[in-house]
Amino acid sequence: MSEITVVEVDTKLVLGMRRQGKYQEMANMFPILFQYAVGAGAKIAGHPMFVCHETTIEEVKKADEEGNADVEVVVPIASEIEGTDEIKCYELPGGTMAKIIHKGPYEACEPTYQKLYAWLEENNKKITGPIREVYLNDPREVTPEETLTEIYAPID
Repeated sequence: MSEITVVEVDTKLVLGMRRQGKYQEMANMFPILFQYAVGAGAKIAGHPMFVCHETTIEEVKKADEEGNADVEVVVPIASEIEGTDEIKCYELPGGTMAKIIHKGPYEACEPTYQKLYAWLEENNKKITGPIREVYLNDPREVTPEETLTEIYAPID
């Protein structure tokens, strides 16, 4: 696990899709989002992301178990394009964020999150918005142990 750093993150223009359900639905949502982006002529301008609207590990577990998690996937794009009822083009806010990198399977990221939350508490920081995960490599091209995920928590 990596250390936590405080970074300034720029606002990003993204194409996003948001649903209620279980987090595993992201696996189905990303292909739909990318297919739309490519079909609409969007130029992809960064790594795909998951925007987590539940802000504690407990909220995440409960929402997933109950099937009412607020699941949002986005991909940065170079310029604005027309969206649909389900896919929206908007600016994902930037700001001051705590950042940690998780290496390994997505489903094994809880210890990384626990480290992040412990750091936030030790440093008297509060989460001020949705946490985001940035997927740095493609799980179809690397083993689960080699997947890299940047985790960002907006802080005050």
